[in-house]
Amino acid sequence: MVQAISNKSQITYKKLFHQEPALRVVAPGRINLIGEHTDYSEGFVLPAAINRYVTIVFSPREDDLVSVYSEDFEEYFHINLSNFKKQERSWAEYLQGAAWAFKEEGYQLKGWQGVITGNIPIGAGLSSSAALEIAIGKVFCETSDILMEPTDLALIALKAERDWVGLNVGIMDQLISAGAKESHAMLLDCKTLDFEFIPIPENVSFIVMDTLTRRELTQSEYNTRHEEVQIVTSILGLNSLREANYSDLKAKEKEISPTLMKRANHVINENYRVLNFVEAMRRNNLISMGKLLNESHVSLRDDFEVSSEALNLLVDLANLRPNCYGARMTGAGFGGCALAMVKKGNEESFIQEVTAAYKKITGICPNLFTIQSVNGANSQKLK
Repeated sequence: MVQAISNKSQITYKKLFHQEPALRVVAPGRINLIGEHTDYSEGFVLPAAINRYVTIVFSPREDDLVSVYSEDFEEYFHINLSNFKKQERSWAEYLQGAAWAFKEEGYQLKGWQGVITGNIPIGAGLSSSAALEIAIGKVFCETSDILMEPTDLALIALKAERDWVGLNVGIMDQLISAGAKESHAMLLDCKTLDFEFIPIPENVSFIVMDTLTRRELTQSEYNTRHEEVQIVTSILGLNSLREANYSDLKAKEKEISPTLMKRANHVINENYRVLNFVEAMRRNNLISMGKLLNESHVSLRDDFEVSSEALNLLVDLANLRPNCYGARMTGAGFGGCALAMVKKGNEESFIQEVTAAYKKITGICPNLFTIQSVNGANSQKLK
C-alpha cells in the first residue's frame, strides 16, 4: 500500500522537478481504541497507528526554499524559511506551522522540495492532519540534520497545530503517528507522556466505519468542548480534569451547570474506561472490551455530545451483527468514523451487512475497511 502511493508520488515528482527524489518519509494515521476527549485533560488514551499513510518523496535544496506539491489537493505551494507568514491555505498551514514550530524551538532549517500524497480519509477522525505534521517534521529532520526522538517530534507537531493552526488538541495523534509499534496499542498518560505498548488480541479485528460525513474541526464545536472542560477544571481549582473525581464534582455541584457536569462526567468516566479496557486486553476478555466500547460511545453521544446521527446509526447497525463485540465513534466526532471490534474471520460478512443496511437507510454507501496496526513514522533513501 505504501509502495503504491509512493510510486505515484515519485512519478509526479519527476514531472515537476525533472529528477528523481532522494528520500521518502511515511507517517501513519491512527485509530483511538478508547479514551476520547481525554488527552487535552491530561488523561489516558489508547491509540494505535493504522495502515493508512501520508507519504512525502523529497530531496534537499541548497537554499532555504521549501517547494511542495500536494497530490490530494492538486496544489503547489512554497515558502521561504527566512521569511513567511500565515496565509490560510488549508493543508499548507501544516507545512508553515511545522516550519514555524521548529524555528521557535531554535532549530536551523534547510530547504527541500517534495510531493505529498496519502490515503488517510481527510476529515474522518483518523488523524490525517497529525500524520501530515509528523511527515513534514521528519522531512525537516532529514534535510536539516536534526536528531529527534518521537516524543520530541510529536511536541513540535503539537505546537504547530495549537499555536499556528489554532486547534486545541492533545498530543495523542502526533505521538502515535511518530512512535507507534506494530500489532500494539499505546497506553499513553497525557500528563507525564509516559507510555506503554499493549499487545492487541490476535482473535479480533478492528473495522473502521466511515460515515462519509465530514467536519472542519477549527470551525466546529471542538474548541468549545475544550473550553468547557477548562471551565470545569477552573471551578474545581485543579490543574486538569485528570485530577478530578466524583467527590470533587459533588462538592461544587451548585457552581457547575448541568451541561458542564455532563462534560466532566464523560472525561472522568472515560479515563477509568481506558484503564479497564487495557486490563481486559491483557486478559483477552473480549466481552468486557466490547462493553467498554459501547459505554464510551453512549458517553460521547449523551454527555459530551460530539456524536452525530450518522455515527449513531453505524454504531447501532454494527452492534446488531452477531460477531460484533462492540462499537463506538472514534476521533473528535461531529462526523467522520466509528470503530467496530469484530470476531476474527468475520470481517467480510460484517462489512457487507453493515454497508447494505446503512445504504438502505441513508442512500449513502459508507466506506468500511479492516485496519492493521503498524509502526510509526519512518524515512527511507530512494537513491
